[in-house]
Amino acid sequence: SFYEELLSHGLLKPLTAPVEGMVVREGSCNYVAPQGISSVVKYYLKQSGADVCYEQHVTRLSLRDGKWEVSRKAGPPKLFDVVILTMPVPQILQLQGDIVNIINESQKQQLESVSYSSRYALGLFYEAGTGIAVPWAAQYVADNPCIRFISIDNEKRNIESPEIGISVVVHTTVTFGSEHLDSDPAEVQQIILSHLQRIVPSLPKSSSVKCQKWRYSQVTRAVPNCPGQMILHTQPLLICGGDGFTRSNFDGCIESAMSLEEAVKPHL
Repeated sequence: SFYEELLSHGLLKPLTAPVEGMVVREGSCNYVAPQGISSVVKYYLKQSGADVCYEQHVTRLSLRDGKWEVSRKAGPPKLFDVVILTMPVPQILQLQGDIVNIINESQKQQLESVSYSSRYALGLFYEAGTGIAVPWAAQYVADNPCIRFISIDNEKRNIESPEIGISVVVHTTVTFGSEHLDSDPAEVQQIILSHLQRIVPSLPKSSSVKCQKWRYSQVTRAVPNCPGQMILHTQPLLICGGDGFTRSNFDGCIESAMSLEEAVKPHL
């Protein structure tokens, strides 16, 4: 039903562009988000009617008079009846305050067992009218120590507009990401660009480049038995979920969201 709804609103479309080297599992269907995956998140936030505050860096969770006091890097603390944490699991374990003593030993062991791959993402942005002469919209690279995936994003999403310049997205291999996790980003950018030039020698010079470190890319080991969520404290409710409790794809995120909803409902 989630797919049907998103397809009917044009937020998802079946993947029809040619992708070289993609492993297609029998019975599976692949989709693209023409306006980017953030459009799916924005759609659900709008449906919820929630008042969303962005860029709030949470640092501490403490109990205050039957509520959760949430402290941030900037601004005064705020009180909440229910707190749901969906950031990467290692970041949950970094939070300070009463949460440190509330997580019991068994839960702590389960949370500490979660692991993520790390990688870099590189974006190349071009002026409108620039063409890239390759026979694919995206390609999985099998034999390069640095680059695993290249996508000509507009073509992958099946969007063509003479006014909009194309963009190329590059993902590094997991091994390269972990080996260069604490390297100088400018240095990493140059290494990726040099490998990219060898793989796609016809690639023209871009008008701008953005290199992004993705410390928590995909879950390689989820919370054992993939429960979808974990209740850390009942009254007031403190619960955590996300792909670290299922798996890193859209279905995994939906499963966790539904599991969280079932657990949170009695507390509303």
